[in-house]
Amino acid sequence: MARLILLNKPFGVQSQFSGGAGGDARDTLASFVDVPGVYPAGRLDKDSEGLLLLTDDGRLQSRIAEPRYKLPKTYWAQVEGEPDDAALERLRRGVALKDGTTRPARAERMDPPAIWERVPPVRFRKTVPDRWIALTIAEGRNRQVRRMTAAVGHPTLRLVRWQVGEWTLDGLAPGEWREIAV
Repeated sequence: MARLILLNKPFGVQSQFSGGAGGDARDTLASFVDVPGVYPAGRLDKDSEGLLLLTDDGRLQSRIAEPRYKLPKTYWAQVEGEPDDAALERLRRGVALKDGTTRPARAERMDPPAIWERVPPVRFRKTVPDRWIALTIAEGRNRQVRRMTAAVGHPTLRLVRWQVGEWTLDGLAPGEWREIAV
């Protein structure tokens, strides 16, 4: 039976078990998950936080991570400025990036989520407002959400992956994980 672990990856942690800065495992998954034989199904960059799925099953890993399966991933992005309807519509239609146009996304404004404080906190600027948006994509290019929001004029300040397919981060604090039956 395949193992599937839902981890709330903290900010500053790499999506790998070894090879931290200078060989230091404190900024890798090894500091949080001591389960032999599981590997990330997909990645979250070091500057992003939230749901990372780990499994010991290659087929499940492929179904989760491979873009051809179009598994939706929902991100909560705190962006600089106040995206207007036109910016959200551009995200919904697909955004032209250097590596091609993205697939259409679901994009909507949202109230600030009731989640943990980030350490270190996002830089606050009194003269520049920020806003949270929920963005659901069905592909996984390198730093895609950050590049999409920047392309529509609203750079991402904080990025939390909340959901992958049917699995959510609900009930997990940063660094916590739980195993679920698949």
